[in-house]
Amino acid sequence: MDKLASMQVFVEIVERGSLTAAAAAVGKSPPSIVRILASLEEALQVRLLNRTTRRIALTEEGRLYLEQCKRILADVEEAERALTQRQAEPSGTVTVTAPVRFGEMHVAPAVASFLLRYPKTRARLVLLDRVVDLLEEGVDVAVRIAPLGDSSFIARRVGSIRQVVCASPALLEQVGEPVHPRDLSELPCLNFTGLTGLAPWEFATADGPLAVSIDSRFTSNQVGASLQACAAGVGFGRFLGYQVAPLVRAGRLVEVLRDFEPDPTPVSLVFPHTRLVSSRVRAMVDWLAEELGRPGGG
Repeated sequence: MDKLASMQVFVEIVERGSLTAAAAAVGKSPPSIVRILASLEEALQVRLLNRTTRRIALTEEGRLYLEQCKRILADVEEAERALTQRQAEPSGTVTVTAPVRFGEMHVAPAVASFLLRYPKTRARLVLLDRVVDLLEEGVDVAVRIAPLGDSSFIARRVGSIRQVVCASPALLEQVGEPVHPRDLSELPCLNFTGLTGLAPWEFATADGPLAVSIDSRFTSNQVGASLQACAAGVGFGRFLGYQVAPLVRAGRLVEVLRDFEPDPTPVSLVFPHTRLVSSRVRAMVDWLAEELGRPGGG
């Protein structure tokens, strides 16, 4: 017995109100419909319909089974539709948003390679250091570097990023390297407000989480300006790992207090529910997940 076909016949019988109408809808003879229904009830060991010469009525078991059948058939239809969309070459415009520096360093190259792979697509990349409202601002995919709360959107985690404290070699030579996060309260520091605003810096210790208040000599809402000040020796700064990576490789910044780093910050792709997603958005999400999930991709 083809269980899915039998479910479809059962749903048609209920929705059309008769075996004859259901037979016409699925292109089978009425006796065939009777046999399919009987086989289904026998397999389930329950009566689904009470039938008389004039009408049919759902049993309680039939009502419960009807709901499940509709859900299963809808899921199958959605899976087939999604597969058909994936087989079609993506086309049209996809709008992506990401934090400014991460977008420049990692998302922009990934989007560019996506356009080369799918020549019928176009992309609009919006780089902003704030949370974008996807629906109001017409965005298809958002790259979020933060823990995510409950949402009606789909979130696909693609990686994580460390939070690091850095200083210039000159500053470390002048004031010494801190051995515990509390030491920072007595040392010159600077703040990039795009990370945590002016909140205390959080660390992980053997005794649990620790928040340290720092005295900021320099504060900026732009990470580039904060990085320049940190590399110039103005103070210790706290940044996301990808932000400082080029300066660390160049020897202009040194990471400190690595043993006290908090849990890495998740990197996720946020997009509408899959039932509303076009083939081009699905393709972009899959592409970004692969590109950003590679070592060095974020």
